[in-house]
Amino acid sequence: MHPFDLRSAIMAKHAQHVVLIHFPIGLFMIAVLFDFIAQATGKAAISWAAYYNFLAAAISAPIALVTGILAWQLQLAGHRLHGILLLHLALGTLSALLICLVWWLHSQRAPSGRALAPFRLALELGAVGVVALTAHLGGFLSGVNLPG
Repeated sequence: MHPFDLRSAIMAKHAQHVVLIHFPIGLFMIAVLFDFIAQATGKAAISWAAYYNFLAAAISAPIALVTGILAWQLQLAGHRLHGILLLHLALGTLSALLICLVWWLHSQRAPSGRALAPFRLALELGAVGVVALTAHLGGFLSGVNLPG
């Protein structure tokens, strides 16, 4: 496969997941950073920036999850998962759920102007850990992270 052959790159059995997964990861992590900055400074504009990044991450996370499941079906013909691949799928599913949960918590405030749940920052940090671990395992599966 030639690096500039767009048809081969787009039609690869796992290419869409590998490309699309970066959106929810980046959007979610920057949203958490914005939320912590907004909490520390009290600036509403930064809080809204966090909200819209959480929204975009919540929209893109299920898409990335579906493309991961499709990659499994296409690459492995739906064979039973085990080891790192099974753990990656489980953590990926948990990551998507946590991203959507964090967005939902923020969305409850948006229409009413209520204060955000105080436990959300701990939840966001835990979700960042799960997302990072999922991405790390995905790096091993893709060949980017190799032992030694």
